Amino acid sequence: MSVLPPTGAEHPPGHVLDPTPPAPPAPSAQRRRRAALLGVSLGYFMVLLDLTVLAVAEPDLVASLGMSATGLQWVTTAYTVVFAALLLTAGALADRHGAWRVFRVGTAAFGALSLLCAAAPGTGALVAARAVLGVAAAAVVPSSMAVVARLYPDPAARTRAVAAWAAVSGAAVAAGPLVGGLLVQLAGWRAVFVVNAPIAVLALGLAAGRGAASPPGTRRIDWPAQAGACLALALATDAVIAVGGGAWRHAAVSAVLSVAAGSAFVRRELRSTAPVLGAGLLRSPVVRAGLAVGAAVNFALAGDLFVLPLLFQGDRGLGALATGVALLPLTLPFVVNPPLTGRIVVAVGPRTPIVGGTVLLAVGALVLAAGSRAGAGYAVLAVGLLLTGAGVSFVLPAVVAALVEAAPPGTAGAVAGVLNACRQSGATLGVAVMGACAGTTAHPTGSAAALLVPAGVCAAAGLWFAVRTSPSR
Repeated sequence: MSVLPPTGAEHPPGHVLDPTPPAPPAPSAQRRRRAALLGVSLGYFMVLLDLTVLAVAEPDLVASLGMSATGLQWVTTAYTVVFAALLLTAGALADRHGAWRVFRVGTAAFGALSLLCAAAPGTGALVAARAVLGVAAAAVVPSSMAVVARLYPDPAARTRAVAAWAAVSGAAVAAGPLVGGLLVQLAGWRAVFVVNAPIAVLALGLAAGRGAASPPGTRRIDWPAQAGACLALALATDAVIAVGGGAWRHAAVSAVLSVAAGSAFVRRELRSTAPVLGAGLLRSPVVRAGLAVGAAVNFALAGDLFVLPLLFQGDRGLGALATGVALLPLTLPFVVNPPLTGRIVVAVGPRTPIVGGTVLLAVGALVLAAGSRAGAGYAVLAVGLLLTGAGVSFVLPAVVAALVEAAPPGTAGAVAGVLNACRQSGATLGVAVMGACAGTTAHPTGSAAALLVPAGVCAAAGLWFAVRTSPSR
């Protein structure tokens, strides 16, 4: 079963795919293709590493810059808000201007802007730099998925390539806390941004050829609608963070403005000849349920990675490197499970790993909440972390397969953009909601309440997907 189809830019309307399997490439072409696959995988690795490597630097950020709980949340969410909103357009950009070109520009910008984050003198400057970094991240992710589709037109080879892409990029989640802990311990929080620059150079070097170059497409982009989506998400996040800080008037104003921006976005979408979301993608109930699952998974993962380092370093007294080691049960499944999940999807379809993975996530959240209480040992937390990591690594590759199967043909860039936008929106809300419960010290009582929230979110999303994909339907 195909995991990622070619993008609309690669096959213009009316183009008929040749059913004859393509001839195997020459050995030299195979080497170049594998190098390009590794390059685009490293681009995605870099984006994910930036999310996880920062987690263990949170206490050092608070101490170094005198950061408040609100400031700490915005350092994370400024990146994910812009990332989430612009992913909708980035998928269209990949289809319009060619995924290869968009990937290279985004990767180069990400490396340069990471150095700007490292040089930030204070909270405001760091939040602003992180927001701009989110623009570059949005350019990298959907374009890397579309490049993989271009590199491997044969469905069987593409399935294996996507599994390798997921394993390499998933290694960022596993390596992030360890690398971040080591860097913070050696050189402070600024080092976690400097490390992105050499990775960007390596990714661009490996992806220097034109084996996956694609001609420009004709898809238009509605920039006012895109701005409305970004503003609505940013204001909603600000409202949630303000509630956590007890700033009720601020929260009310932001909530009202978010609703107004969202309404303007919807009105613009209904009239637009180039809608941001793409109505065709959202007509399928399977697609809608799959997007909800993607958002719920990132809600749990990002929220856990925000709360747990604060708990480990604040309440449990661990150092940055020890915190990275303590998070390994959460992150290691991202390296081990993607190939297994790919085989399960090929054998029985995406429904089983998605439903089973959301169950693991819900149970893992309950165990983490119990283990975060005062007096509980690390063993309980380790079990909860392992269940959560296994759940995430089963769900995400299967969700990609489910959405591609259910979505209209010729929309790889758009599918990638919408899915990743929903995932990053979930991550933004996860940090905002769970961070509001935990604060910057993550007292055991607040941590237990925060870590319990994903249980309900993941259970509800998994149930929705199970109902929408039940055999009776």
